[in-house]
Amino acid sequence: MSLLVLVGWTATAVGTVLGIPQLVRLARTRNVEGLSLVGWQAILAINLGWTAHGIRIGQPPQIVASAFSLVATLPILYMLARELGRRTLPTLLPGLGLAAVMIGVDQFLGSAAYGIFAIVPGVIAMAGRSVELVRARHVKGVSTASLLLGTLNQTLWAIWAVMLQDSGSMIAILATSVLVVFNLTWYVLRRLGLRAFFSEPLSVVPASHMQRRRSRRLDRDLQKPRSGRDGLARLLPSDISPWVEWRRWLTDPEPRPAHFF
Repeated sequence: MSLLVLVGWTATAVGTVLGIPQLVRLARTRNVEGLSLVGWQAILAINLGWTAHGIRIGQPPQIVASAFSLVATLPILYMLARELGRRTLPTLLPGLGLAAVMIGVDQFLGSAAYGIFAIVPGVIAMAGRSVELVRARHVKGVSTASLLLGTLNQTLWAIWAVMLQDSGSMIAILATSVLVVFNLTWYVLRRLGLRAFFSEPLSVVPASHMQRRRSRRLDRDLQKPRSGRDGLARLLPSDISPWVEWRRWLTDPEPRPAHFF
């Protein structure tokens, strides 16, 4: 086995599993803090575009890595859309459209043109992550393992592209490597206590799907009688003066009128 093949299949193995830790964390915590919807839409385009490019140049490692990455990317986008209160199909459409353009450039303009154009979704994905890491109030939704695997994967593919001398792969991968390193560095700084910059006021941050569901459940619980005293209060007339103080005591026991003791 040549060194090129070994590096390619190692990058394939890492690329296949790098989204799994993020998928598991999101499924377990439903926490989207620090995650970029735009970034994951761009990653969807990258997965599809590079799968098609790998097929065109006949490189199985690239095909397998990009195709299997969809196993994590699609569920993550679904859960992000759900938590942010968006419909799934409109959430996927930007990534699908960008992937179609990438495939068209690769087919009609060649590998070098594809490599230059592929910088666009790569930069969008990395920059989207960068923006959220900088401005999010917390980054607890981001998987540390996923970031580390992403950095390792980027390094391996950069080595593979240089060894293969494929202009498209070299241009795209090397151009996005700077943002990959920045994201990992900034994430470490945030976890060490660096505050958020340019964050939105708390009052305008949209509630997630789970937060809205918990709020509705709390509203329903508050409408139910919490004790026999609450149930009795509902049976008492509300517009007859002798019962007014009793209703007040039954529904709001603190403070209690002194003459009732």
